[in-house]
Amino acid sequence: MPVIKFAYTDLEELLGQPIDKNELIGLLPMIGSDIEGYDDEEVKVEFFPNRPDYLSVEGVARALKGFLKIEEGLPEYPLEPSGTSITIDPELRNIRPYTACCLVRDIHLTEDKLRQVMDFQEDLHWVLGRDRKKVAIGIHNLDVLKGPFRYLAADPDETSFVPLEMEEEMSLREILTEHKKGRSYAHLIDQHNRYPLIMDSEDNILSMPPIINGELTKITVDTKNLFVDVTGTDRQAVERTLNIIATSFAEDGARIQTMENIYQDGTFIRPDLTPKERQVSVKNAEKIIGIPLTSAMVVEALKKVRLDAEAIDEDKVKVLIPPYRVDILHEVDLIENVAIGYCFRKIQPEIPQVATVAREDPYHDFDQSIREIMNGLGFAEVMSLMLTNEENHYHKMRLPETERVEVAQPISQDRTMIRQSLLNGLLEFLEDNKHEELPQKIFEIGETVFLDSEKETGTVGVKKLAGMLTHSQANFTEIKSITDTLISNLGLEITIEDLEHPSFIQGRCAQLKAMKTGTSEVLVEGFFGEINPEVITNFELEYPVVALEVEFKSIN
Repeated sequence: MPVIKFAYTDLEELLGQPIDKNELIGLLPMIGSDIEGYDDEEVKVEFFPNRPDYLSVEGVARALKGFLKIEEGLPEYPLEPSGTSITIDPELRNIRPYTACCLVRDIHLTEDKLRQVMDFQEDLHWVLGRDRKKVAIGIHNLDVLKGPFRYLAADPDETSFVPLEMEEEMSLREILTEHKKGRSYAHLIDQHNRYPLIMDSEDNILSMPPIINGELTKITVDTKNLFVDVTGTDRQAVERTLNIIATSFAEDGARIQTMENIYQDGTFIRPDLTPKERQVSVKNAEKIIGIPLTSAMVVEALKKVRLDAEAIDEDKVKVLIPPYRVDILHEVDLIENVAIGYCFRKIQPEIPQVATVAREDPYHDFDQSIREIMNGLGFAEVMSLMLTNEENHYHKMRLPETERVEVAQPISQDRTMIRQSLLNGLLEFLEDNKHEELPQKIFEIGETVFLDSEKETGTVGVKKLAGMLTHSQANFTEIKSITDTLISNLGLEITIEDLEHPSFIQGRCAQLKAMKTGTSEVLVEGFFGEINPEVITNFELEYPVVALEVEFKSIN
């Protein structure tokens, strides 16, 4: 999860008053943070990714103003027209079609503030942008530019500019193959014949979204005015990201100027800071939180968390939600904010009036047998999340993308879909622990989910076992022996045949089926073999890796 660090002096300057360090340390968890550490000068805090507006000290100060009763209710940010625009090339429709831009005037940057701005940008890339795939942000020195601006599709071989931290011009294609950032993010656009580019009226190149900005518009402590662009593949995400950035700068005293964003099908003024209107039921809030409430108490609590609220009647409260609050999707989210504003510390825990006797779920009885076998073979168990992302699940595994269950509102770019295999999760674990001694032998028993139109839910869950082993001599014979031992300990007979699998070395992968002696009913099926070196490199591992993955039919 994102971690930000800020000095007490920066926070006090934004609050407009001093704050006791101990009081601050007590307040921060009440707004949803986990304190990583602090000293006499600064504090380091971690926030859930569903609150990207907290990823800057300005966002933290805005929330604390409500708790300290410095300012309550909806923040207001005046907008000024800039008199300039950006025109979006229709040719970008199938490449990276959306942008939202604004101008930021009268900023005051120090070295620390400049670092905070860059960290804020990268945190938003991670939380909202899915590592720039969905959203990418450019922040530029406006004073070297002249509007109006253009967002266009350019020829990668005929267009060149000096990318950030370089001294010589490079073509767009050269940037993707020779520049460090280009190589890291080339997969986002290199499949297209033309690449996105942002230019001003004098043909100065600002950036090549989502790859890198130009050296010309690099911001420094002397920069006073900014051009902010957000580009991406999801229009709502692009515009929400701009709202978060713009309001963060506005909290620091900057002036925000709107721009006309001109598409083929219409012109839109951005940023649009119009609040959303919702309603919350007092009775529902009482039921979920478990405390008696009145509409007046709900209004007071919501204003404390910087929402605007007005009682309609004894049960209904109208709520205005600011544009930077991208986490509020349902009434239950508003009820959570009522609890936050009321203060969790004031909610007294109660012992439930229901007595139960616990027992292990029979569904998991079989899992214990598998654990005992794998532990006996020297494997350590790993338990990972069911959510993963397309990059790790498909691309790094050399697999084609298939239909899958996707997360409608992902809170981070690395948790966007439900897994269909356990292997990439084990590889991620090895990547995170490659500093540990070898050999490493790990396994996981877990659910995977597939789409199934014949099911009422539209999905089907499949329990799988995956095992993985890495050391300098790991090979096919070793993983075959492990697989044979696993199946024989289950009291089954195994048959194997060659299998071509993109994630494994050709000729060193086998498909397996297991059944009871004298029967033809397949109870376990899967595959095992040596992982392809390209996959190993994709996960930044250095030694051979062998793996098995099996699916259990009706063995228990």
